[in-house]
Amino acid sequence: MNIRKKLKWLKEKWLTILFYGLLAIFIFSPDAKSWLLRQVVSTGLLKADIKKVDANKNIPAIAPFSISDSEGKIITTGDLKGKVVFINFWASWCPPCRAEMPSLNELYLKLKDDDRFVFLFMNEDDDKAKAVRYIEDNQLAIPFLYPIDQVPVEIFSGTLPTTVVLDKKGKVVLKHSGMAKFDTDDFIRQLKELSSENSSL
Repeated sequence: MNIRKKLKWLKEKWLTILFYGLLAIFIFSPDAKSWLLRQVVSTGLLKADIKKVDANKNIPAIAPFSISDSEGKIITTGDLKGKVVFINFWASWCPPCRAEMPSLNELYLKLKDDDRFVFLFMNEDDDKAKAVRYIEDNQLAIPFLYPIDQVPVEIFSGTLPTTVVLDKKGKVVLKHSGMAKFDTDDFIRQLKELSSENSSL
């Protein structure tokens, strides 16, 4: 094929080439995937809602499990009764996790100083140093934590991302698999209602 024929072929096929080129980028680049998914999250279409719990329904509290931070400090979920606990399972290699991370970071910044809430951002990377680097490189405020014993399947069964909210008695009132936008006024209102003494949630 001579140069003139090549140019003619490129002129006719440039849109197809561009489409497949962009598709390849989104398939093979975690950064590109997470950027695209972040645009979806930012629309607010993917919402998580805390379910109202029937006061007469006997929902068992979750068995406690232990968590460590990067300096080896141990936290046990059983010690967090009386607080609303927001738990998110994530990994630095997971595009949907990356996509929802700005929303999670904003939620954390808005409520981190309110002692009615505890935030547990549970990292599932095999290489913990890589996860710490991801937090630092993206200037995220979230604390780096990881589980050190078996997490009950009612909380986490392996799907990333997974977000769970426990009420003040340690009962699951939200389990959301997949990405969502968590820093909305509506979701923050639900958390605050859940933390109030006379919560109907």
